[in-house]
Amino acid sequence: MVLNFAHRGSLTEAPENTLPAIKKAVEHNAKAIELDVQLTKDNQLVVIHDHTFSRFNKEAGGLIKDYTLSEIKKIDVGSSFSQNYKGVTLATLEEILEVVPKETLLNIEIKNIPVIYQGIEEILVESLDQHNRLDNIIISSFDHVALEKFQNIVPAIPLGLLFYYRILKPWEYAKNCGLDISSVHPHVSYTDKEFIEEFHKLGCKVYPYTVNKENDYNHLIELGVDGVFSNNPRIFKK
Repeated sequence: MVLNFAHRGSLTEAPENTLPAIKKAVEHNAKAIELDVQLTKDNQLVVIHDHTFSRFNKEAGGLIKDYTLSEIKKIDVGSSFSQNYKGVTLATLEEILEVVPKETLLNIEIKNIPVIYQGIEEILVESLDQHNRLDNIIISSFDHVALEKFQNIVPAIPLGLLFYYRILKPWEYAKNCGLDISSVHPHVSYTDKEFIEEFHKLGCKVYPYTVNKENDYNHLIELGVDGVFSNNPRIFKK
């Protein structure tokens, strides 16, 4: 079965990673949704890709980690997308978990580079456990150390290995890194037949990011990918 992820929710229709974007993806019956988590100054999980507010609110300086949750909830991130979303703020992971159906696969990326959030793995596990959401989850990260820490806490939850740069024989790295990987998430630019076939030999699904053109999507499906991360509702609804 091909599995396509709504990347940061439906980010072409609402501010990325916010509750409205996640709800839009749910309304489209997306089979899977991807989002990013970071920690606030008071160790609350908030959903955002960037480590700063600069793309969403020019007046808010500093890093996400410099703000408490109550401070973050006063920062408008919706107006930069559209005045229709004026006043929309970052969502907490808890808020997201309350609106995403349990039958929808949720890919949670630990956004741990370049800022390293000490203890985020334990906090994430606790949050998922409290919301009875330890099933139908993938935990991914470019920080493979964070994945190792997460695996040590909850070995049963599938891990997704994120790659940005091209590296030599990444399948050999994945095989020998000590992680029990269920899927790999490579940049679309170098996802080719060899990459896909070698990871399939290891029993790993291959989900490249970010695939927005349907021609590219169809080509990747022909090559054998198991799904993609996409900003295009036409793709992630398939």
